[in-house]
Amino acid sequence: MRYSGQTHILTAIDCIIFGFDGNDIKLLLVQRALKPEKGKWSLMGGFLQQDESLEQAADRILKQLTGLEGVYLEQLKTFGDPHRDPVERTLSVVYFALIDIHQYEKQINDEYHAEWFLLKDKPRLIFDHEDMLALAQQKLRYKAALHPILFELLPPKFTIPQLQSLYEGVYDTTFDNRNFSRKILSTGLLVKQKEKDKVNSKKGAFYYKLDKKKYKAKLGAFLNFIPNPDKFLQ
Repeated sequence: MRYSGQTHILTAIDCIIFGFDGNDIKLLLVQRALKPEKGKWSLMGGFLQQDESLEQAADRILKQLTGLEGVYLEQLKTFGDPHRDPVERTLSVVYFALIDIHQYEKQINDEYHAEWFLLKDKPRLIFDHEDMLALAQQKLRYKAALHPILFELLPPKFTIPQLQSLYEGVYDTTFDNRNFSRKILSTGLLVKQKEKDKVNSKKGAFYYKLDKKKYKAKLGAFLNFIPNPDKFLQ
């Protein structure tokens, strides 16, 4: 049985994947396989099937187009402009994810030419994918001010310079090295390790781990690192 007189509309799933390689925030894109805009750069997208939930569709599409699986995806928003897809009326349910690139780099396949781009160097995206990305960046900044979400982008052990690069990339700003180090250590949320990372300098930088229990007790501890936090917390 169907609802009489109702128009059936396609539902697409689009996935925005942010990754951190230890130095830079990057975005994972694929080349579109369908007309129109075939061969142009796109977010990971596909259509919802009759027998799957939105989350199942997002997992399937991400695995099919990139090879990635086991990635935490969070629903962002549904885009429903009647003219967003020139072929047919299509709603798009958008998800975004944060990953440590080095943790997943062996999973990436090249069947659909998935490629990492620096956010500042990314190509123009198809349809309304630029709007989707802008909203995801805004949500990322908002959540990073309140939750330890950015640590999803880091390995279990990380250096303060890596953490600083990550926050600078997310908020598109530059922090003073000494001030950032002093402020981050003053929170008491990082546990210093004995080992050093000596890849980038002879002196090396100590590794740290996040004390997740302390972080939950001091949820707003990172707010003082964020430029104009009220801009992102409205």
